[in-house]
Amino acid sequence: MLLEEVKAKSKTSLNRKISSILMLHFFIILSTLNLSAVITKLKILTPLEIIMSNTACDAGNTTKLFSLITEHFKNVTFTTVQRKYFNETKGLEYIEQLCASEFSTIFMEVQSKYYCLAAAAALLKYVEFIQNAVYAPKSLKVRFQGSEKTAMIDSSSAQNLELVINNRDSRNGHTLLGVLNYTKTPGGSRRLRSNILEPLVDAETINTRLDCVQELLQDEELFFGLQAVISKFLDTEQLLSVLVQIPKQDTVKTAESKITNLIYLKHTLELVEPLKAALRSCSTQLLKAYYNSLEDTRFGIILEKITTVINDDTRYTKGCLSMRTQKCYAVKPNINEFLDIARRTYTEIVDDIAGMITQLAEKYSLPMKTSFSSARGFFIQMNADCSTLPNGQLPSEFTKITKMKNTYSFTSADLIKMNERCQESLREIYHMTYLIACKLLNEIYEHIHCLYKLSDIVSMLDMLLSFAHACTLSDYGKWHPILEKIAMEKPVSNNTYLTEGNNFVIITGPNMSGKSTYLKQIALCQIMAQIGSYVPAEYCSFRIAEQIFTRIGMDDDIETNASTFMKEMKEITYIIQNANDKSLIIIDELGRGTSAEEGIGICYAACEYLLNLKAFTLFATHFLELCHIDALYPNVENYHFEVQHVRSSAGNKEKIAYTYTLSKGYTEEKNYEVSSLPSSIILDAKEITNHIAKQILHRQKSTPEMMKQRAAYQLAMRLVQTARNSSTGPQDSLRCIFERP
Repeated sequence: MLLEEVKAKSKTSLNRKISSILMLHFFIILSTLNLSAVITKLKILTPLEIIMSNTACDAGNTTKLFSLITEHFKNVTFTTVQRKYFNETKGLEYIEQLCASEFSTIFMEVQSKYYCLAAAAALLKYVEFIQNAVYAPKSLKVRFQGSEKTAMIDSSSAQNLELVINNRDSRNGHTLLGVLNYTKTPGGSRRLRSNILEPLVDAETINTRLDCVQELLQDEELFFGLQAVISKFLDTEQLLSVLVQIPKQDTVKTAESKITNLIYLKHTLELVEPLKAALRSCSTQLLKAYYNSLEDTRFGIILEKITTVINDDTRYTKGCLSMRTQKCYAVKPNINEFLDIARRTYTEIVDDIAGMITQLAEKYSLPMKTSFSSARGFFIQMNADCSTLPNGQLPSEFTKITKMKNTYSFTSADLIKMNERCQESLREIYHMTYLIACKLLNEIYEHIHCLYKLSDIVSMLDMLLSFAHACTLSDYGKWHPILEKIAMEKPVSNNTYLTEGNNFVIITGPNMSGKSTYLKQIALCQIMAQIGSYVPAEYCSFRIAEQIFTRIGMDDDIETNASTFMKEMKEITYIIQNANDKSLIIIDELGRGTSAEEGIGICYAACEYLLNLKAFTLFATHFLELCHIDALYPNVENYHFEVQHVRSSAGNKEKIAYTYTLSKGYTEEKNYEVSSLPSSIILDAKEITNHIAKQILHRQKSTPEMMKQRAAYQLAMRLVQTARNSSTGPQDSLRCIFERP
């Protein structure tokens, strides 16, 4: 047996099938990353089922990876496979046997990655067992893809930023994915999701995408022409996955599935020429490359082979009866004499069913009509009030009666028998059509690899069109991209300026003044920029972030028995251990889970550690004592959110009015001022706070010499920034101008 325990429901995995290409891709990644990155990658891929070696999951000797996976993926099916199937030698053999020749560079990439090969071997064996099918030789595209060329966003940060799931309601579309997702195909939607969770770090690729979005926005004919064609594509990736499978047993279900997929393939190939026509006049480099790829002669060769066997008017249609008819008459007449006879028999039975129902309607003077469903086959449907029926009931010869409002659905013994005859005829048709389809597919397999290229093109174009579509629905202007969609009023726009010389920003302000929203806005805009989307700003220039870290929220974690403070410490430790000079770090409220003295100390120490990096850090806090760190570090800037004091109509009490406007310096407001505490307590609190602040200021007071050094440092960094980005000439000549006495 392949599995240690094979549950009766295991075979139902057929209905939850993931593209085998994606599954292989997933396990290669799984076996080559560190543990935290594995969890992040798994959450990006959202697996339906995870397999592991039985030796890693023994009750008395579970591995750390097993514990982490079961902790983070509670609703995912988990299956153990015997250790002997994780065989790296067998994995390399599988890849050499199944991978198409034009993707053969994979051999060089993976031949020394033993865990990767072992995982691939176990996966392919498991898929063969569960799906009862093997793959056609030289038919798969196998890729090795780690996370080296993408920015790393850990799963906690993805959740904090609500990139793909809304934290309040998982069905709510108020996420970055929801804001940008105007894709028309499943492949485009998957690509957009994976890009949001793993943004690019290659500036050239990002700029190429931005050029495409710009052309799509400037050329309406190109935009609407591409959108019209792309919306007609099916899930090409999933189609490819099942096309290259060869079932071990021929059943009615496998026969019907193979015929359906052949029709889908014809439908897909017929869209290649319209897609080429839509791209013909494009001017950007990437779109031109896609146009050239579509000129691959193999598309025409495959379609020509299909049209010699399949009827020209056979196509993908909606509706189970319409699609059943397409499958029955897919093969051209005179190719198989017995198939033609079986189809005539099927047509006669269907005509007899329609005639019988017409006779029953006349016999009982009732408005009966023929209906069809995949579960019931042909049945009778009737719209009538029960008061119009004799004795308020249907005649006794009708059975399996269901009623919804005034609509009756029912059948009869004769109709059931005719449905059985119809099914027998269908089985014959599907079997003979399946044999013809298999012969046709065997001729196509050697050319089918061009479809992997088509799948990539369609999903990428779909995503780029989605970016362009999102732009047309937004009045971009320096604000939170999700807030703009849900706010009743236009959000307040605020500027952000971070450089290597001003890379640490401390943000203060009362509760509800806008700090958290502003921090999330910056991270979301960074991600949008790095996936090639336009950003909600009048002007923007981003440094590429290789990692995006967030520490947001003050909730404890009951499941892992972690207090608020413990959770804070785990998150800040993870950031400190993994951050580098190219990171973007968002910290919102650190140290609030413990006493004020400890909180200030931890925040101060964490800030000093992060200040040694060139990472861009935004640190929101209520500890105003931290704001004085700018006296020691010239690359620290203080900003705050302004509020206004408004007297109530009675004139005896002040209220806080939030402006959501970011200004330089730190706030003078205290959070207790917006509370309902008695005025005497608030006055005492102010005196104590002022006394503590004076003591800290005395220790960290800026001397004139320190202020002069700070000004010189900031000027030098501005000049370096100007020289680096100047288009007036070589940097050396510009530097000479700055250095003249």
